[in-house]
Amino acid sequence: MTGTTPAPPAPRSPADAGPTSPPPAGPDPDPDPAGTATTSLALTGRGLWRRARWYLAVLAVLLIGATAVAAIGQDRRYPPLDPRSYDRDGAHAVLALLEHQGLKTDLTADPTGHPTGADTLVLPEPDLLSPAELRAVAAARHSRLVLIAPGPAALSALAPGIRSSEEDGGAPYASVRSTAAQCSLTEAVRAGTAGIGGMLYTNGSRGEGCYPRGHGYPLVSTPAVGGDVIVLGTGAFLHNEELAKDGNAALALGLLGSQPHLTWHLPDYTAPLPQGTRNKTFGDYVPDGWRWAGYQLAIAAVLTALWRGRRLGPVISENLPVVVRAAETTEGRARLYRRAKARGRAAEALRRATAHRLAPALGVPLQAGEPDPDTLCAAVADRLPEQPAGDVRALLFGPPPTDDAALLRLADDLDALERQVRNP
Repeated sequence: MTGTTPAPPAPRSPADAGPTSPPPAGPDPDPDPAGTATTSLALTGRGLWRRARWYLAVLAVLLIGATAVAAIGQDRRYPPLDPRSYDRDGAHAVLALLEHQGLKTDLTADPTGHPTGADTLVLPEPDLLSPAELRAVAAARHSRLVLIAPGPAALSALAPGIRSSEEDGGAPYASVRSTAAQCSLTEAVRAGTAGIGGMLYTNGSRGEGCYPRGHGYPLVSTPAVGGDVIVLGTGAFLHNEELAKDGNAALALGLLGSQPHLTWHLPDYTAPLPQGTRNKTFGDYVPDGWRWAGYQLAIAAVLTALWRGRRLGPVISENLPVVVRAAETTEGRARLYRRAKARGRAAEALRRATAHRLAPALGVPLQAGEPDPDTLCAAVADRLPEQPAGDVRALLFGPPPTDDAALLRLADDLDALERQVRNP
């Protein structure tokens, strides 16, 4: 039977062995020998590219496909509350219902709307009109003028006497939810509960507010020359997806279908805002109650972080990238200390380790993690009467060695002392 005999390990050179003294302890140069290992799991540039190229290729294909689909299926997008839009936030459904009832509808970019004496003009963005256009709309005298979320300038020009509830110290905005009419306006009474909210207004001296929310109203009706003006805090109930909820459809048909002709203004969203008009920010639409709730949640999050931050997580075991033998670690650390000529620190580590091993064997208690020198020396002298107490103290707590030979003799003497104590 034939076999292959393994080659014997190559003998190590004496120059590589270094001192055989145990590794001293202390905050010295990093003893981790992993950096000297020839095995490394770090990815090179080529390996990283080989591993990631397929993922990058798939991502590129997905981006190209998404771009192609978007380019092929791109349709015309309309702004919210646009009567030409079939999207969820569009208003084509209410316009279709009005036309089904026989109303004549007209979509125009002219804010005056060419009044006929029996018509309704809808301004979805009255704040985009210039002062001259606002004056023209006021002079046109429509039978009914519907303003959606107007600002102070539009209110002053088209609905005198009606102001934002914020000017009277109330909340400027209310969330959209089902609300009872609680007014005598015919259209609101017929519709009943409707999902309405948005900007809140005061009803003034002649107006009538519906759907009260706090100290304001999201729907206010006020008489005007030749008709009336309807101020709405939001047009959300006119959206296609909201029209079938509550009495939204009845309210929309009542407010917009009271006259035989309807003109819907298509605002120019690219036009700059009139001078003095402030852009609405997200904070304008957040009720005060939600702000206070946000502050409370932030405080609770900080307190929770402080409470949980004191605790340590579970111990996690981590696999070392390189396994190094203990003998190699000891030799590497010894070489570092030999190169630094740290004989005193090495001797201190050897003596401390010996004292910590002798103390339990002799029954000497540890105080603050260290054995008392006098007690330890006395216990060693009792165990070894032939060993002078002065020699024991000099060996365990003496001065540092002056050269490498003295350090080696100290290591041998400590090793002999420990063997004698354990086997007297």
